[in-house]
Amino acid sequence: MKKFGFIGMGNMAQAMSEGFIASGKVACENIYAYAPNQEKLRCNGERIGFTPCGSIRELAENCDTYIMACKPYQVEQVLLELKEIRVLKGRTLLSVAAGWDFEAYAAHIDCRETAVQYIMPNTPVAVGKGTFLMEETNSLTDEDRLTITDILSALGTVINMPGRLMDAATAVSGCGPAFFDMVIEAIADGAVKNGVPRKTAYELACSTMAGTAELMLRTGLHPGELKDRVCSPGGTTIKGVAALEECGIRSAFIKAVDAVLK
Repeated sequence: MKKFGFIGMGNMAQAMSEGFIASGKVACENIYAYAPNQEKLRCNGERIGFTPCGSIRELAENCDTYIMACKPYQVEQVLLELKEIRVLKGRTLLSVAAGWDFEAYAAHIDCRETAVQYIMPNTPVAVGKGTFLMEETNSLTDEDRLTITDILSALGTVINMPGRLMDAATAVSGCGPAFFDMVIEAIADGAVKNGVPRKTAYELACSTMAGTAELMLRTGLHPGELKDRVCSPGGTTIKGVAALEECGIRSAFIKAVDAVLK
């Protein structure tokens, strides 16, 4: 794997390409991209550093690893074009198109000739703090899977996941950033309401959320135990927790994950 080609250059593809380059794992001259909106593609190429391509054929002829990053409904048409120009055999195909798991690709292409791996990243990969879900079922060689894992690990945490759980896991890792952004915004609003400057309020909320998550990951403690350590009997924190419980915060987040899967 030497040259990566993004088919589609939306927000997720931009985040991944930025992360690849920033981590030093993939040089900018080894990243290509194709998208129908050529003007937008050119502007993103200048900003991020990848090489824009005028067609899927041009991208395919320059790359040995394709990253399917277009809209899910566009994947089938892209596969037809790749088959027509005979550039799938011996190549690696990484898919970040939601719902296009290994089984879906196996119904359209020969996964014995093309190494296929379904992955689901989230937007924090752009700053090296992302999460990648990798479907356990794939047709990569052991060596290629290790190589991909090494590259992705530079952008965040890589978690192997059975295919049957990919959608549920994506509801947390893929959609979670938006949910957490809402939490940060809401807590910051509370601080601003009580006199804290907006910029400082966001900084407080972000650093507190990041630190709390890191504390749990490092200690392995249950989140309930960590919460209890902050809640003194009759103290201020437990009053805030009680207010959140009255508003149904737990139920709201569970329903959010359920809604994504409907």
